[in-house]
Parts: sequence; structure tokens; C-alpha cells
Amino acid sequence: MKMENLYYPEMAVIRKITEQTAREKTFSMELSGGRSLGHAPGQFVELSIFGYGEAPISISSSPLQEGIFDLTIRNVGRLTDRVHRMKKGDKLGIRGPFGRGFDLNAFRGRDILFIAGGIGLAPLRSLIDSCIGQRQDYGRIIILYGSRSPEELMFRDQLSIWQNREDIEYEVTVDRADSSWTGKQGVITTLIPPLQLDTDRTVAAVVGPPVMYKFVMMSLKSKGLPPENIYMSLERRMKCGVGKCGHCQINHSYVCQDGPVYHYPEVLKMEEAL
Repeated sequence: MKMENLYYPEMAVIRKITEQTAREKTFSMELSGGRSLGHAPGQFVELSIFGYGEAPISISSSPLQEGIFDLTIRNVGRLTDRVHRMKKGDKLGIRGPFGRGFDLNAFRGRDILFIAGGIGLAPLRSLIDSCIGQRQDYGRIIILYGSRSPEELMFRDQLSIWQNREDIEYEVTVDRADSSWTGKQGVITTLIPPLQLDTDRTVAAVVGPPVMYKFVMMSLKSKGLPPENIYMSLERRMKCGVGKCGHCQINHSYVCQDGPVYHYPEVLKMEEAL
């Protein structure tokens, strides 16, 4: 969807609210007339409420989902707390979509390794669902998901579906198990060493908290996966969404425009320039 004014929010109505955890909810939104948002996996929107402010929120649904798009929002402040108190039928301001998402052409015909940490599953879900929705276009689909605790696992119904599909390899681990947890325990990098990968054919998509990236990249390097086969989404405090305010700038790169999805060799060049 092409916005008439990049700075002017369009109202979208809440069609459904799904509670994910004690802190996260997914809001299924619809633009006026049911128009498609027109996003790519990995892009974000600027969400706003008059009198409360504006915040960047990743889109957590596939572009293949017509008419409705999902925003999974963690309650962390004044604006998001107000959003969490809204009900079905209420309206929110939306600007976007913004940024560079995942290029599906880089994944087609390849084996795909998805690595999601914590709330990073929300933006990565958009790409996962896009690939599963066109399953015939991809080779192996491997999903690794790590959460701090069992109660913080998101999209539980979908996790069960992934686990039960024979054409998807799915593994989940938690940092801290409780008495009810019977699965794997440990940080997400513990799931990587047992993998048998065709490193020339495999492309990895990684999304999670900043602290996760260093250790995941080290683990992928130890498996022999080349940097050019890795894509990642960077979390930065984006404000305007159109490269004007500089809040998200890393050297000469504006994450809101050049990202949030980056090819790993680009990130290595930015690190060298710091």
C-alpha cells in the first residue's frame, strides 16, 4: 500500500485481540475498506494514539493474509499500556509499512533455518508463515525458538502446528524450566550444534534480542555457514520511520530505511566502522 502522506496516520480498526503472554497481545487490524497493508515480511509500522504518542511495531503476519494484519505488542510503557487496554472495534493510527524486509528471492529454492529468541518470534513469524504458505518453493524448513521460560512462549497454537507437521523441523528450548516443562532447557544456541546442514544450500534468518546475536553468529560460523547466507533484523529505537530524525542511525545507515532487515555482511561492515 502506498501512503498518500508518510507523516499522517491512517486509522485502523481492531478486529481481534489474542493474549499471548502476561505481557504480549496480538492485535489483528484492518484498514479502511479492508485494503491490504502491502507489507513485506520483516517490515514495521508506526502505531499511534492521539495524546499518548507513537511507536514502531513489527508486523507479525504474512503478506499472504489478505485484509487483516497482525501487530504483536509488549506492554512496556504509556503508549503500549493504553493499547493493551483497548478492545475489539477500537481504532489506532497506523503509518507505514516502513523499512526493508526479508527478500523472499534470497530464500526460494533453499533450505531455511529460522532462529527466533523471545519476542523476536513476532516479526519472524511473518517470514515463517510466508514460506510455509508457499511451501513448495522451499527446501527444508527448520525453526529454532528460544524463550526465557515456558510461560513466555508465544503463538502456542501455532507452535503445536509446527511441531506436528512432517515437513517442518521444529525445536524449542527455555532458559528456565518449571515443574510442568518436559522439553529442552538451555539458551537457544544449544539447539544449533546437533543440526546437520547443507551449508551451501542453507539460508538463516535470525531475529531476537541484541545480546543473542553475537552467540548465534558464533554458533552458525562453527557450523560452517557463510556470512552471506545469514540475514538478521536489528532492533533500534525508530521514531519517524522515514530517515529524518536520526534516532535509529548506525554510522551512515538508517535502520528505519536500510533495515530493520540486514544481510549479515552489511552488519560486519558497520561493526568495522564503529
